Amino acid sequence: MTESIRVYKQDHIRIKTGGKTVRIDPFMVDDPCNDADIILITHSHHDHFSPDDIRKTSKKNTVLIVPESMKEDAERVRNDVGKTVTVVPGGSYDVDGLVFRTVPAYNIKKPFHPKSARWVGYIIETDEGSVYVAGDTDATDEAKSVSCDIALVPVGGTYTMDPAEAAELVNTIGPCAAIPVHYGSIVGGKEDGERFGSLVRDGINVIIKAGKAE
Repeated sequence: MTESIRVYKQDHIRIKTGGKTVRIDPFMVDDPCNDADIILITHSHHDHFSPDDIRKTSKKNTVLIVPESMKEDAERVRNDVGKTVTVVPGGSYDVDGLVFRTVPAYNIKKPFHPKSARWVGYIIETDEGSVYVAGDTDATDEAKSVSCDIALVPVGGTYTMDPAEAAELVNTIGPCAAIPVHYGSIVGGKEDGERFGSLVRDGINVIIKAGKAE
């Protein structure tokens, strides 16, 4: 499990499933690859919605999926993708054969990601089971209600959960595997992924993928 998942910098994740390459929040892409069949964006902050990095990962028929509140932002890359699809929190979708649900992603006691922005995380149905990409969120009631096989959760703190908060969330939802993201580039250090792993309960396989060679 998780062999098809690659974690890059910040929240940039690649998943290969059903013959498709899916990228989430491409950011700080070193070498253009232009391989994404589908790009999912969680929210509009520059380290998640980066037009330059979308151009480095998209191709002429790429489907770009963004929160509905980002419809105007998506116009900046309209000519770099095949089409754009908008989504809302709490929805269920089938886009070009990719089946997924959206989960509200927001802060509880911080101002950086307000619930009113209607930003999202994604639960994606893949060949390896359901994969929850939390986006920039705290341990909200909606996040605690997620059911998934693999959870990718932010651990860098400041703008999102810190390692202890992320571990508490993962311990609550109980996936088979958990992968820490959103640390080591802008906020958080290598030790945050390790601390997260030390706090996750037995029976949940913690896999460190950030910064690993492919």
